[in-house]
Amino acid sequence: MDPPVATADAGGMTSSLTQTSRTVRSWWPLAKHYAEMVIAMFAGMVVLGMLRSAAGLTVEFADHPGTSYVLMATDMAIGMAAWMRFRGHTWAMTAEMCAAMYVPAVFLPLVWAKVMSSTAFMVVAHTVMMVAMFVVLVRRRS
Repeated sequence: MDPPVATADAGGMTSSLTQTSRTVRSWWPLAKHYAEMVIAMFAGMVVLGMLRSAAGLTVEFADHPGTSYVLMATDMAIGMAAWMRFRGHTWAMTAEMCAAMYVPAVFLPLVWAKVMSSTAFMVVAHTVMMVAMFVVLVRRRS
């Protein structure tokens, strides 16, 4: 174990570099897992999207943004679930993380009512999805 190294900050208070190092190390597994989830989502979206396309099972986003989003979220959730199960996560944890993919669907009525454009929805959806995943990760941090 590293001995604490005290340094003075601008306010004259002392802080521990060791404590900062421990904090960074304690968050590293979470950051690594988050990156793994994003990569697994992307892989699922690309691979399953290509398979669906080859089978003629796609819909145009411009024509059907809701259906297109749900299919994309499902592709991402399957990729993420496969990776999580491979890494030994429980079904409950996997389901909770996959549910984060569908949280942005609450904004679809705004698209259907022409209050939000399809493009704006997709930007909001991806942002909300990433935040929802982060909330699940932090909740299950241990």
